[in-house]
Amino acid sequence: MAGVSDKIFRQLCKEYGADVLTTEFVSAEGIFRRNERTREYLDFDEIERPIGVQLFGADAQHMGEAARQVVKWVQPDFIDLNFGCPVNKVVSKNGGSALLKDCPTLSSVAAAVVGAVAPLPVTAKIRIGWNADSINAVRVARILVEQGIAAITVHGRTREQGYSGTADWNVIAQVTAAVPIPVIGNGDLSGPTEVAKRRKETGIAGVMIGRAAMSAPWIFRQTKQYLSEGNFSEPPSSTEKWDLILRHCRLAVQHWAAEEPAIRSMRARLMAYSKGFPASKLLREQFQHVSSLNDVKAIAERHIMTTSRPTELMTSVEDFG
Repeated sequence: MAGVSDKIFRQLCKEYGADVLTTEFVSAEGIFRRNERTREYLDFDEIERPIGVQLFGADAQHMGEAARQVVKWVQPDFIDLNFGCPVNKVVSKNGGSALLKDCPTLSSVAAAVVGAVAPLPVTAKIRIGWNADSINAVRVARILVEQGIAAITVHGRTREQGYSGTADWNVIAQVTAAVPIPVIGNGDLSGPTEVAKRRKETGIAGVMIGRAAMSAPWIFRQTKQYLSEGNFSEPPSSTEKWDLILRHCRLAVQHWAAEEPAIRSMRARLMAYSKGFPASKLLREQFQHVSSLNDVKAIAERHIMTTSRPTELMTSVEDFG
């Protein structure tokens, strides 16, 4: 979720019911070398707790020292180790999912971080393997347990798959059965019924929702209601969705203290929000060119006027501020 799970988005998800948050993943080398930009990724507010700082890297000594520095600087509730990122620039430095095929290094990194921050919990995120011929999630999970990892999130794809194909929840179930610590499932969780199904089938302790929240952060509220009451909350109306989108944009402008770069940075986020809207393809085309709050407001106003039910038209775009 690099570039996505920043402080603004995390807090929106929290408002919609997310129980536990993690920061964007942070380079341990950047922390170790006291890179100021890297430290910015560690910023969070107290209302986000419980929150973990997610680290990646392959040098056990540096990872341990980076984790120690993070705890000193920001006092997170836990440290999360990323052994799942499939991105080339991370994998090429032996980070992320590259360590799934280097279990000795993975083991030493986990041990170093656990030892550096104890008694603070350390968790880890993995994929089911490097490729279809090397599915080793159970072995990796057992190694992590041996090194004192407190909980494991398993994404049901291999590194080779990236984000394509289908997540393999059978392997996630195998990991759940193989280790005594909580296992969190991740992959293809598009809504409340999918979450309920996977929990029942696999015995996982919880779920991690990533990409689905990018277009519908209210998925947390809907899922929690479905799990506790067996029914769905009403999805937000088109106007309510636009209210959220425009609020997100305003918060980004406040954070950047400069409107144009803030809105430009929101383009990819806006295109994610367009999923599920009527005429979403047209929206995505329009979002590619926005550079001001007024641009986004104008798109919202046109969209509401052309696609909303009559009762929704009673709320003006001007109400969004």
